[in-house]
Amino acid sequence: MTRATAAACAFLMLTASDDGAENLSGAGLRWNGAVAVEAVVFDWGGTLSVFVEAELVDAWRLVARHLDPAREDEVTEALVAVEEEFWATTATHQRSTTLPKLLAAASERLGLDAAEALLEEAGTRHLDAWTPHIRHDPDAVPTLRALRDRGARIAMLSNTHWPRPFHEHFLERDGLVELIDARLYTSEMPFQKPHPSAFRAALDAVGVDDEARAVFVGDRPFDDISGAKAIGMKAVLRATSSVPGYDVEPDAVIDDLPTLLEVVASW
Repeated sequence: MTRATAAACAFLMLTASDDGAENLSGAGLRWNGAVAVEAVVFDWGGTLSVFVEAELVDAWRLVARHLDPAREDEVTEALVAVEEEFWATTATHQRSTTLPKLLAAASERLGLDAAEALLEEAGTRHLDAWTPHIRHDPDAVPTLRALRDRGARIAMLSNTHWPRPFHEHFLERDGLVELIDARLYTSEMPFQKPHPSAFRAALDAVGVDDEARAVFVGDRPFDDISGAKAIGMKAVLRATSSVPGYDVEPDAVIDDLPTLLEVVASW
């Protein structure tokens, strides 16, 4: 029996011991017969999917090669710089952006005249370049299924400038789409995490009115944990050495997704 399966079984056995637990579908998870959690909201990159970093420059280089092969290095540096500037805004104005806007900003900086069709093709090349590298945690499916089996609604909230089809392609490929009730991408929203409106949008999407009855799970102390706790959600940090630290105290820290079931069951 795998660790994921064992954790799921332990979780189901614990909750099934409550009187009336057999009728919890749609009512939210319950622990100790009293506390109910209606929804669990997950971050995507580094939480449900495996964190990737090294391929970033290679992916932008494909876009640069298409835009202007003679200036490949210069264009690549500009694209990387513009994207890094966008990610830095999580600590400032927190407004969201889109892939076409990023490419437009880089084009303006380089003096390129990029038409809408070119932006779309460049975006497709960028996404294709990531395809071999995007993979989900193998424990994601059993963990989400165990939570759903106990009546929890599941949402995903991702800071991203990529269009929805990029994420949906990989979620469908790996069997996660049907396990996530609401999938929110900040490329379609006014603000990104840690802005309160992003978290509230996720709760609205799964019909949760009381923030205290929802849990957020993410790998970024600032974007995910501080943002979730600021509106009253419980926050679980998936620890990773690849993400900058921040002075915030999560409600729990996990090294893998199966441990989330154990943590939630203990509350």
